[in-house]
Amino acid sequence: MRRWPLLLAAAMLPGCATLAPRPTSSAAMPVEAFSRAATELSTGWQFRFDDDLTAEGAAALSDDAWESVTLPHTWNRLGEYRIGRTAATDNRQGKGWYRLRLDGAALPAGKRHIIEFDAVGNLADLWVNGRHVGRHAGAFSRFRFDLTDLLDPAGPNLILLRADNSAPKPGSSTEHVIPLDGDFFIHGGPYRPVRLLHVAPSHIALDDHGGPGVYATPTIKDDAGRVAIRIRLSHIAAGQSLVATLRDAEGRTIAKRAHSLSAGQRDAALTLDVAAPRRWNGRADPYLYRLETRIVDAGGTLDGVTVPVGFRAFRIDPATGFHLNGQHLPLYGVSRHQDYLGKGWALSAEDHARDMAIIAEMGANTVRFAHYQHAADWFDLADRHGMIVWAELPFVNKPSHGNAPASPELIANARQQMIELIRQNYNHPSVVTWAIGNEVDMDMAFGRMGPKADARPLLRDLHALSKAEDPTRPTVIADCCELTPANKPDYQPPLTGEADLMGYNRYFGWYYGKVGDLGPHLDALHARYPAVPISVSEYGAGGALSQHVEDAASHRINAGGRPHPEEFQSWLHEQSWPQLRARPYIWASWIWNMFDFSSKIRQEGDATDINDKGLVTFDRKVRKDAFFYYKAQWSAQPVVHVTSRRWTVRTDPVTTIRVYSNAPAVTLTLNGAPLGEAACADRICTLDNVTLRPGDNVVTARATFASGMVEDEVRWTLNPP
Repeated sequence: MRRWPLLLAAAMLPGCATLAPRPTSSAAMPVEAFSRAATELSTGWQFRFDDDLTAEGAAALSDDAWESVTLPHTWNRLGEYRIGRTAATDNRQGKGWYRLRLDGAALPAGKRHIIEFDAVGNLADLWVNGRHVGRHAGAFSRFRFDLTDLLDPAGPNLILLRADNSAPKPGSSTEHVIPLDGDFFIHGGPYRPVRLLHVAPSHIALDDHGGPGVYATPTIKDDAGRVAIRIRLSHIAAGQSLVATLRDAEGRTIAKRAHSLSAGQRDAALTLDVAAPRRWNGRADPYLYRLETRIVDAGGTLDGVTVPVGFRAFRIDPATGFHLNGQHLPLYGVSRHQDYLGKGWALSAEDHARDMAIIAEMGANTVRFAHYQHAADWFDLADRHGMIVWAELPFVNKPSHGNAPASPELIANARQQMIELIRQNYNHPSVVTWAIGNEVDMDMAFGRMGPKADARPLLRDLHALSKAEDPTRPTVIADCCELTPANKPDYQPPLTGEADLMGYNRYFGWYYGKVGDLGPHLDALHARYPAVPISVSEYGAGGALSQHVEDAASHRINAGGRPHPEEFQSWLHEQSWPQLRARPYIWASWIWNMFDFSSKIRQEGDATDINDKGLVTFDRKVRKDAFFYYKAQWSAQPVVHVTSRRWTVRTDPVTTIRVYSNAPAVTLTLNGAPLGEAACADRICTLDNVTLRPGDNVVTARATFASGMVEDEVRWTLNPP
């Protein structure tokens, strides 16, 4: 087992598209205009789902055989708040074709033209003017293809993209592409933005696994800062130099250095020293610098890239948990999937921003990016909001097909996606750990008769690869199934020790056991592995808005079916969070999940194709009661929330009024008549044996805060049997 007492840590086209180049920039950090430009390829596309189509056939089809679409786009739509699928569901898996006509005369002269896809689900093939350009395997990472020598600069060009999200079965096109399994659906298509980059012949490299080509490692020692910078280069000519400039959030130059280059040079390294840098300090002060790296010659700037820089130091101790910049910081937060009701995975920048704002509103300070690489926008948002990030590889549930070891092709694909994850997101200070797998011990724990697939050889390979790519961050695994010996004496060798850190996905009181078993179980794991920092990477319960129960504690739940009363979800969280909070050795915990999300295997609660464990609904319109339990626990904002507000029609006149609040007490009224005060013990305020009158009832809760009075009101109708 690896001993782990301390951790320190100081980026490959329909109608004729006309190009309108613009300088690349960051919405959060304006940068000087470099000569690198990008054209967003969002309009003019045509789409056709057709498993039997060939590239030659797609090129020849008339326009009326296609559907006009705008990117980002996916053909899949899953998840409905109803029992049974309707015509709104589209869970097709197979090949979707995208066609774009591109006007070469609009291309800027003297540039190289590189197409950049932020993600395509799941297997992408690209043709330009009838020639196959290349393939990318993996649904979640950025990739690029250089189209310069394939494009006609004076006439029309035809671009074809084939996106294949076929189920990864033996013999299928996606047989060796991770993930092989998972409680989520792989959406097909270019569901993240696509653009054409126009760069000078000499440029910062764009062929580095989708990475930015500039990798900055900031460190602090004795309050002095240093940024070690690695730069990958393409087609450098004599007389060219690098200029690296570090700017603060206001745009002032903090440090600057020039570095001469040699013809043909592919890599460069330099350092910048910074006196007393302001630290990136999580949600308290997520301060960001920006590093501008330019290639220049006697005529000026040829190319440039800007990346974020955050000075921070962290350590994770197996006894005392997470420490940021020398201060203990208990980490509590949520996991998040990247889909939305009616849109699938084709999210906008506004969708991402809204999701992060909801998480921040609740008071979380960490986000697990489950179970794959999330959008570049999501990493940027985490940096700016000060969220501590668990970033994750999509090595999920199944390590191989059947009982056989992982194939060489699958291993190669996992390694490719690991490198892409790290290089594309290396510069984000929010990221503190690279996850190399999720629940890949499931086959070992619940496998078929006979030999069971063993994920550990590939996990060890991925751990070593991650450390070689980024020695400044630890690795982590999310384990599903290791229980104490009394619970499961026949369990196969565990995953604990195969990564630097551990996360345990635990659902006591939901899928198994009693909710009160959570704390003792974690204590047993901590005692067994005292040198390994452990976290709870998943916990939670389903919650359906239309299903309710008075006595949640005695309700018998059907975790994999129906019903899923909203009150039971709240009760389980009320019982789980105090057990986690009381154990300082737990370096972090993440609720599963922030939002309801689509899953083809789920028929539960009041929904179809939805995992309903979210604290917020799939359409982000409703914050469930459990959301406000955590907001009262974690947020400094005043909270007064009467629970069971959606249980609007009652048959029993006697009920309990339950309020989540971070006030010492709330004042309650029923139909305008005072009921007195209810003390808020651990942010839960209750008043029992309240009698409703037949017909409409109005319950009001009020509390006074330093900022003034906060009030909440619900309306219940009593219809006695």
